[in-house]
Order: sequence, then C-alpha cells, then structure tokens
Amino acid sequence: MGASRIPPTGNSMTAIPNQQAVAAMLSRGPVIPVLVIDDASQAAALARALVAGGLDVLEVTLRTPAALEAVRRIREAVPEAIVGVGTVLEAGQLEEAHRTGAAFAVSPGATARLLDAACGHPVPLLPGVATVSEAMALRERGYHHLKFFPAEAAGGARFLASLAPVIGDLRFCPTGGVNAANAPAYLALSNVACVGGSWMVPRERVMAEDWAGITTLAAAAAALRSAQDRSAQPRTSHQTAG
Repeated sequence: MGASRIPPTGNSMTAIPNQQAVAAMLSRGPVIPVLVIDDASQAAALARALVAGGLDVLEVTLRTPAALEAVRRIREAVPEAIVGVGTVLEAGQLEEAHRTGAAFAVSPGATARLLDAACGHPVPLLPGVATVSEAMALRERGYHHLKFFPAEAAGGARFLASLAPVIGDLRFCPTGGVNAANAPAYLALSNVACVGGSWMVPRERVMAEDWAGITTLAAAAAALRSAQDRSAQPRTSHQTAG
C-alpha cells in the first residue's frame, strides 16, 4: 500500500545535476503556464502575450505534433522566454528536448529508465510525484524540486501542507486541476515554489488569437504571489485597533 512507482536501480544514489537550474526556474514567478499548442504558427505570439503579462517560464507539453516546432519558434522569436517541454514520458524525449534547445523538461511521473537518462543530461528534469513514497524515492536520487501531479486529484494543498513538516527539504510545483481560484492556497504553503496551470491560456482565446486578453490573464496570474504576500503581512496598529 502506498508503494512507490519508482523502482530502484544501480544509479539510485548518483548525484543529480542541474537542481540549481530547476530551483532558479521555479523561483522566477508564481505560475508556469502549461501550454498545449496545436498550431506552431501561433507559438511566438502566444509566448509574447504571456511574457508581456509577466510570465516568462513556459512549459510546452509534448501532447501535439506541433509541440517541438513550437518550442523552436518561441526560442527564436521570444528569447526572453524560458521555454521547456512537458509531458515527458520516455528517455528519448529528453534528447528531443535537447535538440530543440529546451531549457528544462517536466514529467508527470518518473520511471527508473527516465531518471537514469536524466543523470548527467544537459536538460534539467522536473519529475512528477503523487505520493509520499514517490517523493522519498526521488529525494534519495538527489531531487529536491518535484512536480506534484495530478495535484487536486492527489490531495491538493492539504496533502502538501501535511507533507511539509515531514519532508521539509522538498519544494513542489503543483499542477493538474490548479486554477485562479485555488492557486493562492498552494502558493501560501512553505513547500510550494510555484504552480503550473492553463487557466491564463483558455483555448477559445488562443483560437481567436486574443493575445491582449491572454496578457491580461497572465498579469493577474503573475500578481498572485504578491497578492498572497500582502495578505500575509502583519496588520498595523491602526488596522487592529478596530
């Protein structure tokens, strides 16, 4: 019960490179847009809209045939964006990510083969977990920054809050069911670096090429952390005087 999906291998204690790169990437903003791009010709304009709103770390999921071309176009046309790939399921996709110049890779889970391929790989990996055992297994391999997926289905912010005092040196990026309404609950947690989601890139706005509307949604998402920080500030004496 609760067994890890991550079987041990002979490389299980090998130091994992690029954790500093992952930490830096996760700290750039409160939200990482998770993008499913069907038309690569829209990729650059979409990226510009998100960057203009204050979100410069972008995850292009490998769920469509256009994904890798979209990464290439974003890198060429929007150099200020930090673009990586998501939905990495196999070791070979790390090589594809490297060839396209992706800055990082994200996987929904982790297998021994994928983790072995990530050892020493130039593209830093953010692997996914859904249980305590999986988080512990990745911690043993040297990972301290993890994707929590599917966040809402796997226990949500309450799960991560209960994990913080037990494994306090892990930091998470929850994705899966995260939206504008529940993101602040995640961002208030000490073990959450940022969240991932798609609510600022609704399909209908992308199809309509409503880049201004997407910039507005991105700006609201980028402000989430500062809004949460303001709510956590101590109240002044005249505020508490009643």
